[in-house]
Amino acid sequence: MIRELTRMSLLRRIKSSVATSRTLKLQVHSVNAQNLLFRDLVSSVCIQPRRGFYIERVSRLPVVSFNLSDIGEGIKEVELTEWFVEEGDTVAQFDSICEVKSDKASVTITSRFDGVVKKLHHEVDSVVLVGQALVDIETESDGDEDPKEDNEAAEQVLIEKDEDKAPVSSTSKVLATPAVRSFASKKGVDISQVQGSGPDGRVMKEDVLNFVDGPKKSPETKPVAPPIPTVTPTGQDRTETIKGIRKVMFVNMVEANKIPHFGYDDEYDLTNLVSVRKDLKHVAKKHDIKLSYLPFILKAVSMSLLEYPILNSSISQDQESIVYKASHNIGIAVDSPHGLLLPCVKDVQNKSILEVAGEVIRLQNAGLENKLHPNDLSGGTFSVSNIGSIGGTYAHPVIFPPQVAIGALGKIQVLPRFDRNGDVTKAHIMCVSWSADHRIIEGATMSRFSNNIKYLLEDPSRMVLYLK
Repeated sequence: MIRELTRMSLLRRIKSSVATSRTLKLQVHSVNAQNLLFRDLVSSVCIQPRRGFYIERVSRLPVVSFNLSDIGEGIKEVELTEWFVEEGDTVAQFDSICEVKSDKASVTITSRFDGVVKKLHHEVDSVVLVGQALVDIETESDGDEDPKEDNEAAEQVLIEKDEDKAPVSSTSKVLATPAVRSFASKKGVDISQVQGSGPDGRVMKEDVLNFVDGPKKSPETKPVAPPIPTVTPTGQDRTETIKGIRKVMFVNMVEANKIPHFGYDDEYDLTNLVSVRKDLKHVAKKHDIKLSYLPFILKAVSMSLLEYPILNSSISQDQESIVYKASHNIGIAVDSPHGLLLPCVKDVQNKSILEVAGEVIRLQNAGLENKLHPNDLSGGTFSVSNIGSIGGTYAHPVIFPPQVAIGALGKIQVLPRFDRNGDVTKAHIMCVSWSADHRIIEGATMSRFSNNIKYLLEDPSRMVLYLK
């Protein structure tokens, strides 16, 4: 009896195991079928897209770092003064990216790529070294450039087609700072519709406000009291980093003080020159040139340099030889709001007085607007400082290395002088101050050089003999 019960129990267990095995097999078959069904579904979606869905291989666009390139003249670092773009803006080749200021001039950096700005690497007023990255731009490589390759593998993603894409905003093409763009956005103004009044058509904050308010009638002009100058309270010190133009002046003056200077002063009677300039002002005006005394003086300096070329030279780096310069690139000191600048009138020996006058005006205006090109500030061989425009008479000018001489021109004063007959007459007198490198220039040479300029300026008709 016991054996029979045991046998029946074993049979029930076997049947249960068989049933379980069949269930497992059915489950496995079901899972396999589901996998096959999902694979067939995906294949059908790839081959015959429905409801606007499709499988597409998307590769991330390459991101290239746009670096600050060498802008010449040995400049190693610049100060970033303004951004014209912000992250997310679309830029094209030659669009303005930012403005940087070196110790010689301000330069606008333009884009070399078409793409989207992904990252700005520096803040405004920060110092950027040559070779450092300015921005990262996501762009499609066209073979001309070699942007950094994206090392991540492409991904398979499911993308829904969007037939009606939103138009790309054209506000990134407008020249404006990110702060002005943000202000215009808050005011609900399309910045591309605003007429800019800044340099190169740049949109300013006032332009956005005028656009919002609309044209207004100009009120009657009333005399405005001059602004009261702000006075820094005593007892409050202020620290300022030496940088930009002031930094290069600092370095140059340290080098200049290593030169043994000697000075030479004299007076020129410019009465005849005053009369000649008065007659020629109307001729120059026809050429849109305001004729001053400085072009006559620069031309007389150049003519005298032909007679005394050692004053248009420099000492070699090993201090074993003298380099005589063929071109007369005469620097003129410009007192700009950004600091003392010394742009050069190039090749004065080959220019007429009218051409020199036009170049002087261009350099002075560019200096006041901080738009001098680095080439305007390089290559000087001799310098002249017109302190008379401020009101000075005599000065002790400091040589600008590697030059060997410099002159300072005082204001023209109406003073009594004796003529050849011993009578007292009214004369236009200008005081001049010369400084020279006493290592290679003797006092007699500087005296003869000054006398030659005096000979030409006191009777300008003599200058005709030197003109080619």
